[in-house]
Amino acid sequence: MESARWWRRSTLGTQGFRRPGLEGLALGNPSFPSNQAGESSSQPRSAPVDPGMPLQVSDYSWQQTKTAVFLSLPLKGVCVRDTDVFCTENYLKVNFPPFLFEAFLYAPIDDESSKAKIGNDTIVFTLYKKEAAMWETLSVTGVDKEMMQRIREKSILQAQERAKEATEAKAAAKREDQKYALSVMMKIEEEERKKIEDMKENERIKATKELEAWKEYQRKAEEQKKIQKEEKLCQREKQIKEERKKLKYKTSTRNSASRNLAPKGRSSENIFTEKLKEDSIPAPRSVGSIKINFTPRVFPTALRESQVAEEEEWLHKQAEARRAMNTDIPELCDLKEEEKNPEWLKDKGNKLFATENYLAAINAYNLAIRLNNKMPLLYLNRAACHLKLKNLHKAIEDSSKALELLMPPVIDNANARMKAHVRRGTAFCQLELYVEGLQDYEAALKIDPSNKIVQIDAEKIRNVIQGTELKS
Repeated sequence: MESARWWRRSTLGTQGFRRPGLEGLALGNPSFPSNQAGESSSQPRSAPVDPGMPLQVSDYSWQQTKTAVFLSLPLKGVCVRDTDVFCTENYLKVNFPPFLFEAFLYAPIDDESSKAKIGNDTIVFTLYKKEAAMWETLSVTGVDKEMMQRIREKSILQAQERAKEATEAKAAAKREDQKYALSVMMKIEEEERKKIEDMKENERIKATKELEAWKEYQRKAEEQKKIQKEEKLCQREKQIKEERKKLKYKTSTRNSASRNLAPKGRSSENIFTEKLKEDSIPAPRSVGSIKINFTPRVFPTALRESQVAEEEEWLHKQAEARRAMNTDIPELCDLKEEEKNPEWLKDKGNKLFATENYLAAINAYNLAIRLNNKMPLLYLNRAACHLKLKNLHKAIEDSSKALELLMPPVIDNANARMKAHVRRGTAFCQLELYVEGLQDYEAALKIDPSNKIVQIDAEKIRNVIQGTELKS
């Protein structure tokens, strides 16, 4: 029996309060423990009373040992579902209308471990005593109505206090469970964050290793080319030496032949000498001139709409940008010649961007910008990387810097300006600054009005702005 059960209605069917160890316990069972040293009581049912009052049940039977009391109470045909049981250490009450059983126990019992079983129209209680002793009676005798009322009220207070303690214990356990669940969730989130950081670090290390391996491969290739070049030079020198030896041998042979032919006359020696000179000295090159004609620059626009001055300014600005090199960088001493070229670094960053290695691409563009900060395409490409990595503010900064360097606006830089406006507008929209984003998309459409993709995106932004205004 649960402790201090306040008028609990039994809904356990014919099995009743099933507890371990009570499976074979029932009224009339020959193995039921007998009170050999104590007493047994069976009283007749009390006389009928006022129909408005409950009928007191007195035809019960009980037995005891030094440690337990076994009480059998007939239900008298009442449905099990209509039975209420309330028990504390000094008080037991069973209500099954129109009958009522009430016992003010002789001594305290352990209501935590006591048990009850309902079946065969009978309730069998097993009440464990707190002190091992034999009871003289089941209920205390000589108890007046005032004392009964006090015992009832005390039992009810005890039941309420225990119920309150159980509720508080349950609430405390629930809070502890929630606290534990929150700590576990925070731990899982921390592990996920650490896992993501480790993945990023591994990707960075991988990209760095790939870059170092590529540098090592280029260095070995350069060394191999240098070795091959040196071998070719050595072979060439050997060939030149061999040719000189052969020429020297021929010269000595001809000199000996001329000595042998000397008696024939002076003229023969002169002829031989002239032939030798003709053989050893090559003929001079023919003199001429090469004429080069450059194609004049032709602008595709009409003369009245010509932007010759802006075009010339743009070309002059590009030439200055190519010449603007910052060589005061400590890292340059560890780089090869091609790695000091911003154009080469830009191409390397483009290849890394194509493989979706955006962090490594940003590193390549960063070094190129440090070498030459006047090239607009470096900022434009780095803005694309920042967009992919959701670094939206940096994407806006790089796009704005690219637009600043892409001045004056001419046909040659129209495509780059259109891309800069689109990337900056995309970053604004992802920051939910749709008005600023639409302005950049409209500027891109002014440069390239036939671009269908930009037209569709601009229309979507307009719809978002209109929807936002309507909601507000």
